[in-house]
Amino acid sequence: MTDPAWIDAALTSARPQAVSALLRYFRDLDLAEEAFQDACLRALKSWPQKGPPRDPAAWLILVGRNSGIDSVRRRARNQALPPEETISDLDDVEAPLAERLDGSDYRDDILRLLFICCHPDLPAVQQVAVALRIVSGLSVRQIARAFLVSEAAMEQRITRAKAKIGQADVAFEAPGPAERAERLTTVASVIYLIFNEGYSSTVAEADARAPFAEEAIRLARLLLRLFPTEPEIMGLAALMLLQHSRAAARFNSNGEIVLLEDQDRGLWNRRMIAEGLALIDKALRHASPGPYQVQAAIAALHARAPAPSDTDWAGIDRLYATLEAMTGSPVVTLNRSVAISKTEGPEAALAMIEPLADKLSGYFYFHGARGGYLMQLGRNNEAREAFDRAIALANSAPEAAHIRLHLDRLQAEADQ
Repeated sequence: MTDPAWIDAALTSARPQAVSALLRYFRDLDLAEEAFQDACLRALKSWPQKGPPRDPAAWLILVGRNSGIDSVRRRARNQALPPEETISDLDDVEAPLAERLDGSDYRDDILRLLFICCHPDLPAVQQVAVALRIVSGLSVRQIARAFLVSEAAMEQRITRAKAKIGQADVAFEAPGPAERAERLTTVASVIYLIFNEGYSSTVAEADARAPFAEEAIRLARLLLRLFPTEPEIMGLAALMLLQHSRAAARFNSNGEIVLLEDQDRGLWNRRMIAEGLALIDKALRHASPGPYQVQAAIAALHARAPAPSDTDWAGIDRLYATLEAMTGSPVVTLNRSVAISKTEGPEAALAMIEPLADKLSGYFYFHGARGGYLMQLGRNNEAREAFDRAIALANSAPEAAHIRLHLDRLQAEADQ
């Protein structure tokens, strides 16, 4: 018998490659997704009895292709299947299109699919959402959480985007060099959102969702091969490497969250840190800063500190101020408040985030940070209310448990 958790992780990890290949074959978005889902159902029936294949992605592509062809025949109601060349650019050896793509150093199906999804005919938000849904297989709920919108609103965006792709008869081919450059910003956004879905996983989810973070880093490295002199892509890769380097230290043996300042830095992956630091140093020498470079520079200051007390909080504050000016994001202001709390104290940090209450009313981290500052100021009743709100908005059990520790501390103080 094959472990169900392993099967789930294998299907999740294989999805991008399999869907990309099936889409390239059928040139029909819905059919490619349906074919993949059918292949997954067959895997759930077959693999526990027969064992997993040596190459799960290849197995899913083959089974999905056969399923899709059967679906085309059923839809045609006994009409002859169209000629192979009208529904596919693949043959048994190597298609001319694949040769052209290889000649352009554009070899990766998954990255090609990202550029296809990030088509300029779609609004930017829809580009990102549909790429996340199709390429990474994230649920609508996961994508909605990343965008801080309701699940229903995100479902509508994705549905509209897929319909637009179908109506526009978008060519499922790799864009040329000029088009790739135009779509680069959106593709980078998608890659980082995919990374965050892996990075935000809990210990219990790590086996199934860690491939997201690893896949995002792989895609960023591939982007660097396509755009070797682009500092923002260097910054993106550096940011993900520096964040992912702390993965082993982010939770304790009980699955509880360990804050950055409390982490065992001996568990940090020094090889990833070295690669990330080299990339951000190289990017900054271009003197063309962008949001990913600034975020990576912040992560680099944390990585370079031998101990929490050595952290350059003033430097982090300056970098967050730069990022704030670039993005205008309330989440950036919230993150900057942590540096302000270290340099100027909790009262200044609280004053910084209070104007964000309406914009971040549904954001777990806002209420958690606000409760922490209130607790440091001795305003315990207000802190308790903020923590209660945070627990109600928690995205995972470890997040809720972390806030519960603060509530228990407040209760213990009240009982004394």
